Amino acid sequence: MRVFRRRDREAAEATSTQDTGDVPVADEEWSDEEQDADLARSRSLTPRPSGPWDVAEQPDAEGYVDLGALRLRGRSGMELRLELDESTGAVTSATVQLGESAVQLQAFAAPRSEGIWEEIRTEIASGITHQGGTADEVTGVFGPELLARIPARTPDGRTGHQPARFVGIDGPRWFLRAVFHGRAVHDAEAAAELEDVLRDVVVVRGVEAMAPRELLALQLPEAVAEAMAPTDTEVEPPVQDQGTRRREDLHPFERGPEITEIR
Repeated sequence: MRVFRRRDREAAEATSTQDTGDVPVADEEWSDEEQDADLARSRSLTPRPSGPWDVAEQPDAEGYVDLGALRLRGRSGMELRLELDESTGAVTSATVQLGESAVQLQAFAAPRSEGIWEEIRTEIASGITHQGGTADEVTGVFGPELLARIPARTPDGRTGHQPARFVGIDGPRWFLRAVFHGRAVHDAEAAAELEDVLRDVVVVRGVEAMAPRELLALQLPEAVAEAMAPTDTEVEPPVQDQGTRRREDLHPFERGPEITEIR
């Protein structure tokens, strides 16, 4: 598995679940008993018999890449790309690439009593059509989802359309959004392995009070964070890796900057 990091110039757009203008109110912290009751209620409201999982359902972290709010099971050939807010250095999303397909993952806080995917799905579709694209609701392996064609600028400056597949999963006080790109949008065989990646995801919501739709905090894997940390003996800035290379930006709305491989 290879890990990349990317600085995202439009972090607000990358992390938004479509603002409706309402001011969300944070839930208060809850006790262990309340947390267990919420988990049981959420299972009945949003059944996930084959994942993704809440950390209470899948507490064993062995074999997973720890990204804070998300745990991803590592697998052969997987490339993990983390998108960062340039102004704060915060990790805003994680993208898993396998072959010619990729899926971008973000987790958000959600209300105790109900899921938010239905509402967000409507807002995403409205936003895409307002830009001149299309968004059709279909039933997929994770339930209702959107197949979209999003206006995008081509390398030669013309306006084209980028296909994307939006999947949402409601969990115990969290919402997980997955955006598929590449062959996985329309090719079931290509999508199957990335769908397994999504099923294996573990969401770590935490017990702190958070406003609905607030982005759950992601972090660099421990080994990567240690490799990036400055040392006392470092007297000169590191030389940029000559292996730096450009990759196609998988953000659904616009092309992004370079991706630097971290070895």
